[in-house]
Amino acid sequence: MAEKIRIKDIAELSGVSVGTVDRILHNRPNVSKAAREKVEKVLKEINYQPNMYAAALAYNKSYNFTLLMPKHASEAYWEEIEEGAKKCVDVRRDFHIQADVKYYKRFDTKSFVKASEDILKENPNGVIIVPSDLEVTQQFTDQLHQREIPFILLDSYMPDLKPLSFFGQDSFQSGYFAAKMLMLIASKEKEIMLMKQMKNGKVASKQQDNREVGFRHYMHDHFPAVKILDLDLPLDEERSEYDNLLEDFFSEHPGVHHCITMCSKAHIVGEFLLKTNRRNVQIMGYDMVGKNAVCLRQGSISFLIAQHAFMQGYNCVDTLFKAIVLKQKVEPVNYMPIELLTKENVDFYRRTQL
Repeated sequence: MAEKIRIKDIAELSGVSVGTVDRILHNRPNVSKAAREKVEKVLKEINYQPNMYAAALAYNKSYNFTLLMPKHASEAYWEEIEEGAKKCVDVRRDFHIQADVKYYKRFDTKSFVKASEDILKENPNGVIIVPSDLEVTQQFTDQLHQREIPFILLDSYMPDLKPLSFFGQDSFQSGYFAAKMLMLIASKEKEIMLMKQMKNGKVASKQQDNREVGFRHYMHDHFPAVKILDLDLPLDEERSEYDNLLEDFFSEHPGVHHCITMCSKAHIVGEFLLKTNRRNVQIMGYDMVGKNAVCLRQGSISFLIAQHAFMQGYNCVDTLFKAIVLKQKVEPVNYMPIELLTKENVDFYRRTQL
């Protein structure tokens, strides 16, 4: 009976009107306490499970979501996230969902504040945020809480902000795992290069910071004698400048055969190694973007750790959809899988899990 029950049936069993049942099922006002108790008693007895999809379609309302993320180049982790978000909008198009993208400049607090102010003016139904630093992000999320606008954190988890949900890797465990996999092939090395893209003394995200903490934790516990040599490459620099810095580094450290980076730009080093024919050096990095995949297949990247950026973007939009449109409970923390790609299995990797 629970699967075929009609609003008319519930009204008859409760002794109230069809309109009253409809208002209760859709949590609308102007219902007496006595009527609500009668209807809720019947719903419990028949184990009523509403068809939320049908109800949402019938309601015919439009929903506007906003994705706030860093400006990015093509062939980047962020591009995959954006494509995933757009795919979910297409899949849920019958429910009149839109997802606009707002960009901010990384390491630029004013840019983040300006973008967040623009979002507040538009008053969306839900927001997906790639955080800046904690303080400036909290200024934005506090206002979202005041307006009762649900938001999801993407990439960097900041539980104090009390998001509806989070999508990303467990950064510490990811860095720990990366070190463990790297040392399977570099256990006899005395030095390892750690490449970071920096601006004003900062890496791009808290996620990368936490990965490095996990990486160094593993190295300290298991390979304390291995020296970790930092190479800081300035963000958004010309290719020729990167090549000069890399040439200087490898000339100064000819004993380095293995490198690692916690970001999606391993191809910067990988392409340099291929161009200069340094076949005895490899780098390990993150994210299955096109340029990384080419270097992986050609041998200058040893491993890539995939984190399903496309699915992160897709799932963030879909979670807002489920919470706001379908009124469903959603998982508060969603860690993405930590997957290891090599040239032997990269062609079998699928960025989607739809």
